[in-house]
Amino acid sequence: MKMSDERVIAAEPSVVWAALLDPEVLKACVPGCQEMTGSPEDGFEATVVQKVGPVKATFKGAVTLSAMDEPNSLTLTGEGKGGAAGFAKGGADVSLAAEGEGTKIAYDVTANVGGKLAQLGSRIIDSFAKKMADQFFERFQAVVEGTDAEEVEVSEEKKGWLARLRGG
Repeated sequence: MKMSDERVIAAEPSVVWAALLDPEVLKACVPGCQEMTGSPEDGFEATVVQKVGPVKATFKGAVTLSAMDEPNSLTLTGEGKGGAAGFAKGGADVSLAAEGEGTKIAYDVTANVGGKLAQLGSRIIDSFAKKMADQFFERFQAVVEGTDAEEVEVSEEKKGWLARLRGG
């Protein structure tokens, strides 16, 4: 499965870049994320609970960052194992570009699944993957812009961190 999209975030590229590398921001933005640890240098480990069609699973996985060109682009590559449900792996090439007083973030995502998940059919998987990507970037935009922060459960400390980055 492949998909591409873009959106404009009302923050300068350095702020968006810093948020992309912060495990607390990522945890708040990944749908179903229970835990996110690690660093950009060593990669991140995450536990995510998701229901895809009739299959509900807890995925434990790792995400690595590569091809990092601050604050212009990076590549995320990840793999998660969901026990009997199967596995998911994929990646995203993310690029940032100043646009007016904001940042255009564009992404190309690839994803593959195996096990019980693969038996659900490509329409269900593709629809689910698009929904996950859309939810992640909607939440990411809300966190970075400081809007609807309650919905994405960002702590007061993190709101302060983002405000300092934005210069406010």
